[in-house]
Amino acid sequence: MPSVTLQGSLVFAVVLGALIFISPTGDGTSSPPELPAQPLLQPPLPLSFDGYDRYGFDKTRFTSETSRVRRHETLSDILRRYGVEGPEVAALVEAASGVFDVRSLRAGVPYRVYRDLRERHRLAGLVYEASRTRYVVFELRDRAHVAVWNRPVLLRREETAGVIEHSLYVTLEEQKADVGLAFELSEIFAWQIDFHHLYPGDRFSAVYDRRYVGGEPVGIARVHGARFHNSGREFVAYHFDEQGPISYFDDDGNSLRKSFLAAPVRYSRISSRYSGRRFHPVLRRYRAHLGTDYAAPRGTPIRATGDGVVVEARYRKGNGRYVKIRHNGTYTTAYLHMSRFAPGIRAGSNVLQGDVIGYVGSTGLARGPHVCYRFWKHGRQVDPLKETFPSAQPVAIEHKEAFDRVRARLRPELDALTFETQLPPYAFMMK
Repeated sequence: MPSVTLQGSLVFAVVLGALIFISPTGDGTSSPPELPAQPLLQPPLPLSFDGYDRYGFDKTRFTSETSRVRRHETLSDILRRYGVEGPEVAALVEAASGVFDVRSLRAGVPYRVYRDLRERHRLAGLVYEASRTRYVVFELRDRAHVAVWNRPVLLRREETAGVIEHSLYVTLEEQKADVGLAFELSEIFAWQIDFHHLYPGDRFSAVYDRRYVGGEPVGIARVHGARFHNSGREFVAYHFDEQGPISYFDDDGNSLRKSFLAAPVRYSRISSRYSGRRFHPVLRRYRAHLGTDYAAPRGTPIRATGDGVVVEARYRKGNGRYVKIRHNGTYTTAYLHMSRFAPGIRAGSNVLQGDVIGYVGSTGLARGPHVCYRFWKHGRQVDPLKETFPSAQPVAIEHKEAFDRVRARLRPELDALTFETQLPPYAFMMK
């Protein structure tokens, strides 16, 4: 039987100063019971929760029914469908101001309405499931009131390891691990491993916290450490955030992340920004401009903004001469309207951050010399000027001792994981 560690008891304050403590179950998995929150719709909760539903509503007084938000439906539409009109709708919307944005209702999300048996089945309240960990209570009795409630969240520290035969996702499913770990690992090792090209026999292990609400998993909270064997190479990551933003570092304290250069050309100016609607100077009409234009003299060297592999280096009518670089499984960049390519730049070439890949020109649909810099994240074009990239700095000297302690604790834990089995989880409560 796995050991259970409680880093604090989850305590709910109930009426008359009574306290109810959640303790782990006998099997060591520690599942939080379904204790209701206390919306204003009901009198103070008694010591026994019998007779109340999961939201804390008295089942002897209220009837309820569940539905889902329809496409393009607003809160006002829902309320009117249940007989709530005019001033009451306005009062409830006003009560939600600063508490919950009623415009954020999403189609397909469930909600539950309550009718009061003592008041001719008049609508008394509505509960909107904003997420699996949070819900919103709209009160419609004596006065309009809106409150947001968070469900108790339990963290389990879990460990998993496996050998990839078909895909990382399938392997995690077979290990009964959180499949969301596939995304987390692809983010952590984005600069070291191309997760679009994993191979049978690649191996991984990870130690992470998993969120549970009402005994059901709701995603990963944090990966503490991970190890990945890819194509005969081993990569290790340790989570360490004492020096600022959350980052992952290798055995030597070097960051696993690399920043992009701020611009592909030196001493330039931005002549046109990323925009969903820009007047094209050549086509003379409005269209999306999914790039950032840097104006510079013809012949100015264009640099790769990050390490990667050239996937395209050719001429296309609109782009002119351009180079496209895949940096990892997450990021890709392109550099348009070049006058010429740099020597050795062709599909399949490896480039390092700062390498010259071409020279500024005006080939394709361009009126003057500039480079149009395009940026993809997970296959979707985004504005790089609005992206926040993690620091590539190593662990600071003043934090090296603390990092060494984290590494010394996690490395044996990762090494102890066999790649064919998953160790049982042990639980602790979220602080």
